Parts: sequence; C-alpha cells; structure tokens
Amino acid sequence: MPDYILTYTKVKFTPTSPVAEDVYIEDIAHALSMLCRANGHYSSFYSIGAHCLNCYEEACARRESARVKMACLLHDACEAYISDITRPVKQYLEEYQIIEERLSNVIYEKFLGGPLTEYEKKMVKIIDDAMLYHEFLEFSGEKLLEEAPYVAATPDFFRGTMRQVEQEYLDVFNSIDLNDTSEVKETIKWIR
Repeated sequence: MPDYILTYTKVKFTPTSPVAEDVYIEDIAHALSMLCRANGHYSSFYSIGAHCLNCYEEACARRESARVKMACLLHDACEAYISDITRPVKQYLEEYQIIEERLSNVIYEKFLGGPLTEYEKKMVKIIDDAMLYHEFLEFSGEKLLEEAPYVAATPDFFRGTMRQVEQEYLDVFNSIDLNDTSEVKETIKWIR
C-alpha cells in the first residue's frame, strides 16, 4: 500500500514526511470546505473551512497583524492532509500530535515564512477556543463554559455551499498581505 494520499490537485502527499513543495492552498481550501467540524455531530453541516474563515474574521475584528490573520486561516490546514481527531481523544495520541505539529510547521513555513511566535500561537488558540464555544452554542445548544468568551466579530455559521466556502477561503488567502503592518496591535490584554 502507498504511504501517501492523493490530493485534490493530484499531488502524492506523504503526511508523515511533508515537504513544502507538495503543499497547495487549493488542496487545503478544497478539503477543509468538505470536512465537518465536531466529527459531524453538529445539528447541521459546518465545515472546518468555514470555522477557519470565522477565526480569520475574528482576527480582523481584533485588528491583529496580517500574520495572525493568516495563521487563523491556516491553523487547521494540516487537517486537509491528516483529518481531525476530537480533542478528548487527540490528547492521548502522542504520535499523531507529532505528525500534526511537523505538518503545521511545514505549512506555516511555506505560507508565513517561518513558525508562529509565542504571541501568535496564543492568539490563534484564544480565537479558536472562542469560536469553538460559539459553535457548540449554535449547533448543539451547549455552553462549554459558564461565561461566553469575548468575540469582536459575529461568527457566520451559514456561509453557503462547500464550493462557496472553498472559493471564499481562496479569496481571503489571496487577499492577505503579509507585508501590511498597519494594524499590528497585540490584543491579549482584551482577554479576561
């Protein structure tokens, strides 16, 4: 059996030994638009791609740097190649976490020119966790915390078809100018 997957753009991609030359934003946008969050247990389809777009919009609303915006868009990009495993299980899968981190680093290197800083990692996690809270509330009627985490933007949970989410993901990716420093503003202080 092969040790690779065949991507949407017909790349023979080896998830356990990723190389930047094999990573294409078209593959990421396509796959993430078709993968459902929460392992498919929400009340209706909500893709990982739509989640990443909501994270990106939250970073924009918080006036984060272009790097944080791009990191929010790409924070689940490795799932296009290795799928997702729910948080309660992932914590027990050390080898999976190593593969995921290696792949994420290759993706960040390719599209951001290097790894995330500690601030960028923290901000992406804060935004990701805030979106998770609001997704569970929207699609499951469950509050994961007693107090809702702060959000600066209103998440859009109904972004259209898979094809529309894929195209929006590509459009947003192509619109981010990593050289734009006009909105650089660390916002960790916003968090309670």
